Amino acid sequence: MKSKVLFLALAVIAFSCGTPDKKAELDKLKKQKIDLESQIATLEEDLRMAGGDSSQTKSLEVGVETITPRIFKTYIEVQGRIDADENVSLSSEMPGTVTNILVKVGDEVNKGQVLAETDARAIQQQMSDLATNMELVNQVYQKQKNLWDQKIGTEIQYLQAKTNKESMEKKMATLQQQLNMSKVVSPISGTIDAVNIKVGQAIAPGIPAINVINFSNLKVKADVAETYATRVKKGNEVLILFPDMNDSITAKVNYSSRAINALNRTFGVEVILDNKKEYHPNMVAKLKINDFQSPTPVVAVPVKFIQRGTDENYVYVVSNNKAIKKVIKTGKEYAGMTEVLSGLSAGDMLITAGYDVVNDGDAVSVKK
Repeated sequence: MKSKVLFLALAVIAFSCGTPDKKAELDKLKKQKIDLESQIATLEEDLRMAGGDSSQTKSLEVGVETITPRIFKTYIEVQGRIDADENVSLSSEMPGTVTNILVKVGDEVNKGQVLAETDARAIQQQMSDLATNMELVNQVYQKQKNLWDQKIGTEIQYLQAKTNKESMEKKMATLQQQLNMSKVVSPISGTIDAVNIKVGQAIAPGIPAINVINFSNLKVKADVAETYATRVKKGNEVLILFPDMNDSITAKVNYSSRAINALNRTFGVEVILDNKKEYHPNMVAKLKINDFQSPTPVVAVPVKFIQRGTDENYVYVVSNNKAIKKVIKTGKEYAGMTEVLSGLSAGDMLITAGYDVVNDGDAVSVKK
């Protein structure tokens, strides 16, 4: 027990003897800490004011798109309609009552085919009577001619017989023409699209009776504003959209008018259809006429990423984890894209997300 007490007493004495030295060392270290913290704060403020404190600057997260050159095209968009070169609405050439309809909707007909007939009994009766008289006149003429060939009779008798014959022939030809006019005849080969008459119905010239369309010769027609007269030529590529069919085809401009319509300041264009699909006359069509195409792949960027200064256009790209301002020269625009003539190169990383908040030289990181 005495030994334990002695040990504790010696320890207290030893501790009390060493305390002043450690306390002084602790005070010294605290003072150094205060001095270091003051120096650090001063340096941090200096760096912040100078913009060089990389440890305090947080990089902005941005989205990028790698520039890839491509063929740049522009289009002129107009609305047109499908039309048929051979689309005729037929009517009778003379008034009459329909006696016979020889076709129905959907029938294929040939050029010159009779489609319907009107009452022609009066004409036929006249032709029958005239035919009887013509037989007598022809016999008189033939006999008179034989006599004249033998130098018998007078020239007057021969000429009268000849005149009577020719007059009868002309009258017969006139009646035959009138008989033909009583029939509705197709002037083209095609398909019967509509029959607007019935047997017993009275018809007259100018009133549509039967429609015939040649569906093998369809085309799209459209009117283009005068502004584009120098840019639309025969042979231009054109994309034709058919909204009602939910379909499209690519073709060439077959005809571009050089005359400007004085009323609406437009000119006409035509595109012939290939008839590989079922098209309908008067169907709406939307034409996208290619009026420009770059000869080689070029750089093109979305218009919305281009920022405009007082006298310059520029975009931001990422290089070495920094946003770099690139002044560009622009060309043509179409469908939200702009042709870049200079200032960007293939492989540049265009900032697309965050382009409107970065500044030249800002530290950035690319979104994964």
